[in-house]
Parts: sequence; C-alpha cells; structure tokens
Amino acid sequence: MRFASLLFLLLWILPAAAQQKALIAGPMAGSVELRDVIIWLEAGSAVKQAAIRYYEKGKPAAARTERFTGELGKRYNPVKIQLVNLEPGTAYEYEVLLDGKAVKRSAFTTKTLWQYRQPAPDFSFLTGSCAYFNEPAYDRPGKPYGNDSSIFETMAAVPADFMMWLGDNWYTRDADFHSVPGLQYRAHRDRSLPVLQRFLQAMPHYAVWDDHDYGPNNANKSYIFRDQSREVFSQYWPNPSFGEEGKGIYTRYSFSDVDFFLLDGRYWSSAGELPDSINGQPNPTKKMYGDQQMEWLKNALLTSNASFKIIVTGSQALNPISIFDSFHHFPVEYHDFMNFLDQNHIPGILFLTGDRHHSEVIKLPRENNYPLYDITSSPLTSGVGGVLLGNEKNNPYRVPGTLVVTQNFARISVSGPKGGRWLKLEFMDKGKQVLGNFEVNQQELMK
Repeated sequence: MRFASLLFLLLWILPAAAQQKALIAGPMAGSVELRDVIIWLEAGSAVKQAAIRYYEKGKPAAARTERFTGELGKRYNPVKIQLVNLEPGTAYEYEVLLDGKAVKRSAFTTKTLWQYRQPAPDFSFLTGSCAYFNEPAYDRPGKPYGNDSSIFETMAAVPADFMMWLGDNWYTRDADFHSVPGLQYRAHRDRSLPVLQRFLQAMPHYAVWDDHDYGPNNANKSYIFRDQSREVFSQYWPNPSFGEEGKGIYTRYSFSDVDFFLLDGRYWSSAGELPDSINGQPNPTKKMYGDQQMEWLKNALLTSNASFKIIVTGSQALNPISIFDSFHHFPVEYHDFMNFLDQNHIPGILFLTGDRHHSEVIKLPRENNYPLYDITSSPLTSGVGGVLLGNEKNNPYRVPGTLVVTQNFARISVSGPKGGRWLKLEFMDKGKQVLGNFEVNQQELMK
C-alpha cells in the first residue's frame, strides 16, 4: 500500500515538475493598453507550442486562446504574445499554455477609458535601476558586487500599477559582452532567477537601458554588437515599441494623465571621454541621444497634453557637478534642448534617471522659467556608490531630505484634481521603510 502511494505521488509530481521546467521565466505583462496587452514569457528549449488562454475575470467559459506563431526550440526562447480586442478598464485572468498544458496562471487589468468621461485616475508606479545578480563563476574576484535580491520580493508586495526599469537591469560581464551568445545568456540567466518571478507577475513592466545591459561599462555607439544588443533587449521587454527604422530603443508610454518618454542614451552616444568643449566652445561632435531621437523627443513633447511629462533615461540629466555620465556633459545637445524648452513654454517636465548607485532629487533653477527636477533612483541590488566621499557630498542642487545611499526603490504616485495634480515620491528599502521623499504640484511646473 505504501509503495502504491509513493508510485502515485511520483506519477503526479514528475509531470508537474516537467511542466514547470518548460516555463523558464514569467509571465510578465507589458504595453497594457485600453484594448490590448503584450504577455512576455520565456519557454524551455524542448517546448514546441506556446499560447495564452484568457478571459474576463470570473468568466472562464468565454475564454479565448492566442497562439505564439514565432520560432521555438532554440537555446533561449523569449516569447511575446499580444492579446487583442479586449475591453477597457476590465480585469482579465490568463493561463500560459506550453505544449497544450497550463503551467502558470496570472492576471492583468486594461487601462480605463477616462478621457472625456471622468477625471484622470490616480495611480502609482515603482521604479529603480542597477540590478546586479551575483554569479561567482563570472564575477570579479573578491567581495560580491551584488547585494540581497530579496528587495524584488518586497516590491512585488507593494501595490502599484506598473514598474519602470531605469537601466542596468542586468549586468553583462567580461564573459558576456564580447559575443552575441554572451549577451543572450546574461538576459536569459538573470531574467530566469526565482527571486524575480513573483515581481514579474505582480504588475506590468517597461524599461530603458544603460551601459551594463547594453554592453560593456560606459559603452557607446562604437559597441560592435549594438544592433544585436538592441535585439536582445527587445526580446526580453514588452515595451510598446523600440526606436524607429530599426535603430535605438526609445518609445513613449502613457498612463492616466502622465506621459513617459523613454530615451536611449547609449545607441547613438559619443564616448564620454571626449572633451565637453574645444577651445572654449561646446564640442559639436559629442552627442548623447543623436539627431533622430532628439527630433522625435521634441515633437513628442510638443504634442503632449499630459499633466506631467516624464523623460526617462538611464544616466542623470541635470546634475551640474557630476563628473559621471550625464546629459549636461554633451553640451551641444543639452543647451539646444534647454533652449527648446524655454522657447516653447512646455509645462510639467521632469526627468527620471538611474545609474548613480544612490538616490536623490536634483533641482535645477532656470531664469524666467520653472525649475527642472531630476529624480534618480538607484541601486536596486548593485553596490552603493561613493557620493558621500566626493564633490557631491553636499551638492547644493540636491533637494534636502532626498539623498539615499543604500539599496532602495522608488514608489511614485500621481493624484489630485484636474489642474492641481500632485506627484509624490518615496524612496523605500527592502523593509518598506521610507528613506527619503519629495513632492511637487503640477502648478509648480508652469512658467
């Protein structure tokens, strides 16, 4: 009798384990819109078919199935399936089907169709940068650079409408960035870690990149695998789009009455080592974003009616005394953009950035115009930077009470009546303790 019971358990457990192994990572929602959504997952190399069965919450009898039509059976198999003809403001449940078997269940809610019907919905989102996951075989010898990754379990439990990743979302090593298979391996390995899975399913995700998930440290447009790196990035994130004409990863995302302009600070970037100026004049050859992307950004900002217009980019933008990668070290583009903002009187602009291994809010005053704010959120798990040892320890441009020098993430909420919306920021640690905060009203960001 005992043998029969054991045999039954093995016959039940082993197929279930095999099914779970077929799902390497995910599922994760992204590009959640009014009537469609992209579901991302990574399937095992033995999987032959992938599909999503979905239905309005509580109505499984009306389920529909969308099948993946791309190629499977490769070494790494990231999958994106778009579900269409959905209803706005509706909760949906779905199942991941691999070779016809349900291996994971999850849910999402489409955006609310509020325009011309009701006030803009209040909402919140999480954000952060610099996620280093230790792998001793390929890490540098000595003290591990990555810290406790349980912060992602904390983030999974914090209510939010989506997550905005600010770059260095994984860290390529010397063993990775010299080849395309190495780039693929790093994205695959880090995305598949168990500590991430609950967070990936908890909310939709969007991302920009910085140097370490683009290529080597301080990588720029000279990186020989920049197009292949772009392909890997686009395979592992469900953003709405990735640049134009097959170049770059910039895109635009909107939620409620806020527009997010996700920039690419690597694909077209000149080497940071180039001098900012030559013979006292801005160096005309040193650019961070490139003409194509800057033209897109300017036109996109001009057509935005959002209460807040958040420019999302991997490196800091406005810190005047930073010696590290920052938009202001590319003065031709930087001053041209600042002049553009002054001439066109565009309200509601803020920057959201990463990279620095500490968090802070930088306030940049402008003559005859509202100040610009640069919210920097970092690090999620990587080593902490040396801001307290350098020239930025008492940065006069830093908003008091916002410096955080430990692992943290940011929770940003937008609420309030039309014309008087508030953006509120909290930097939080893995214990949900608030380490710094900041808030700004829509009216403060008008000339």
